[in-house]
Amino acid sequence: MFLKLSLTGIKGRLRDYVVLFSGLVMASGIFYMFEGLATNKTFLESNSMISSVVMIFHLGTVLLSIITFVYILYANSFLMTMRQKDYAMFMMLGAKGRKIAQLIFIETVVVGVGATVMGIVLGIGLSSIVQQMLVKQLEIKITHFSAVNTTAVLFTIVFFVVIFLLAALVNAMTIVKKPILSLLKASETPLPANRKPITLVIEVIAGVLFLGIGYFMMTQVMKLAFLALIIALITIVLGTYFVFHSILIFVLDVLKKRDSIALKKLNNFTLSQLSFRIQDYTRILSMVAMLFALALGAITVGLGFHNEIMKMTEATSTYDLVLNNGQNFSDSDFKKIHPSSETIYQQKEDANTVYYDRSQFDQTPLAVKKFTSNRQTKVVRYTGEQLANDLAASDQLRSLELPEQSAKKHQFLTNEEFSALPMKAAELRVITVKDFVKDKEALKELANENFSKNPTLDKNMGSMNQKSLVYELYNALFSGFEFMGFFLGIAFLTMLASCLMFKILSGAKSDIQRYSMLEKIGVRRKLLKQSIRKEIGILFLVPGLLGVIHVLFGLQLFTTLLSESYSNIWLPFLIFFVLYFIYYLLTVWIYTGIVMKRED
Repeated sequence: MFLKLSLTGIKGRLRDYVVLFSGLVMASGIFYMFEGLATNKTFLESNSMISSVVMIFHLGTVLLSIITFVYILYANSFLMTMRQKDYAMFMMLGAKGRKIAQLIFIETVVVGVGATVMGIVLGIGLSSIVQQMLVKQLEIKITHFSAVNTTAVLFTIVFFVVIFLLAALVNAMTIVKKPILSLLKASETPLPANRKPITLVIEVIAGVLFLGIGYFMMTQVMKLAFLALIIALITIVLGTYFVFHSILIFVLDVLKKRDSIALKKLNNFTLSQLSFRIQDYTRILSMVAMLFALALGAITVGLGFHNEIMKMTEATSTYDLVLNNGQNFSDSDFKKIHPSSETIYQQKEDANTVYYDRSQFDQTPLAVKKFTSNRQTKVVRYTGEQLANDLAASDQLRSLELPEQSAKKHQFLTNEEFSALPMKAAELRVITVKDFVKDKEALKELANENFSKNPTLDKNMGSMNQKSLVYELYNALFSGFEFMGFFLGIAFLTMLASCLMFKILSGAKSDIQRYSMLEKIGVRRKLLKQSIRKEIGILFLVPGLLGVIHVLFGLQLFTTLLSESYSNIWLPFLIFFVLYFIYYLLTVWIYTGIVMKRED
């Protein structure tokens, strides 16, 4: 009977429940995606430079659990706001509190368990899709990754079932204890706290100072190390809170006092709406801003590692291809690549010495890349004379030779002297192509063929001379962090935007009367919709902007890991803007549908 009544109640508000249900499905799906990574120790250790990243993910699990719990609280608040008047009507018709509590409990559990099961299925699908997209688009190598993770499935089910059972108990106890009149008139308006001007000014100054100290500490990480991180974390969290608890209120008050702004269209109503509820939004806006920074930072750093792969490859490898005994390669072997330069250094050798034609190095000096003091690289070119007289330069040439030649001396002869030697000449070929990315696979084939034609060449050591293999090495090292950055960034963005959306929607019912009164006194629906778009836009925009500022300063923390941490920063910002804007449009659409329903 109660199950049927619960399902009837859900069916009666199917549109609102679809919104709630889809949000909870997304939450559990994201949670499963994260746990699929966090509980796969083999994947984390196989695709990252440091195995300690496993501990980072365990800490991340705790953080995500807290965020998910907060998200469910706001989604649950949205559910109760929709149904509390119905419960009050049941009480007025004689239903006992115990029966109402059972009804609430069943509704909450049914919605929660159903959303969790569907969320896990969605999470498995999303994990597979995201993994394939990232591997294909970013050309990263991911090993030991499986979209289906039994441990993650069990952990997700247990976590969400426990959360929804607690939510069901809290909902039941809260509704039953409230008087019927309170249920009918609940959430009419959030009461603004009285704020003294001097308190507001002090908090504004404190917010600016805290943020300033936090941003400064981020630039001092190299000097103060862990102490700078602790101070930055504490001060930025406090500063973020004060931004919404005082600075935003201060700005809204200033705007309301400017007639040129406040008296234009419905701006005064919109600003009053924001001022009225902003203190109730302080915590959620602060959390959204911090999570926005974490999510955007994760994607930005992930892209930074992606960019680092090619930069490290370029810095390590001077030539795109090095061929030992190049005379064993025919012209047909080079048809798939597009050389921009090709140099042949002839070799002759006996038991103790490797002989070179000095004129060939004078004509085309040996190029070697060296790191400078500012982490950049420069190309140094060695002529035949320099190679003959400089031991360090000669060692650079030795790194391109075969292992059996490493113990032999170098001797650089004139062209006549070299030609007079009775030994058969071999070729050391060094090639640079016009477009490495385009020819990468063909270069890899030639590099592997070079190993097969020279069995004594150690592939582990000799691969550092082959640019295509160096690229694969760095790609394997950085791909784990790159993959996790994208994966987690998108997950956190979806979660934080959903939290903000449900916080806004949970107060929508109390706004119906305000918009209805404005419409009855003649305000056009077009202006009302503009007011809604502005109000929700500010609630989305402000934490987003503050989160962007946090990221711009926070990237200072990665200057030791990334050569150019701000390179191509527009791309992750664009990805975030698109996803964040979609949530904004969705929130405006749902909110407008709730507060501006026409009476039958």
